[in-house]
Amino acid sequence: MSASVRVPTILRTYTDDAAQVTAQGSTLAEVIDDLEANHPGIRARILDDGGRVRRFVNVYVGDEDVRFAKGLETEIADGAQISIIPAVAGGC
Repeated sequence: MSASVRVPTILRTYTDDAAQVTAQGSTLAEVIDDLEANHPGIRARILDDGGRVRRFVNVYVGDEDVRFAKGLETEIADGAQISIIPAVAGGC
């Protein structure tokens, strides 16, 4: 399956400044593997050392947060839109 992945500004150094890239895979884990194969280093910014989505990174498939779906085993339909969104924190 081919998916379109929206890349946040902070990760665009891995995608030659592309805001959106295409990746292959039938699960989110496979899509991330394909992203890593084509954009080395990006996986470590999305996944922690345990292979889980980093605490301060949100990943959506369509409008669904993968944390409330099947995580990395979330199925990816052909033409799916995946968004990687770093959490924003701050204060006064």
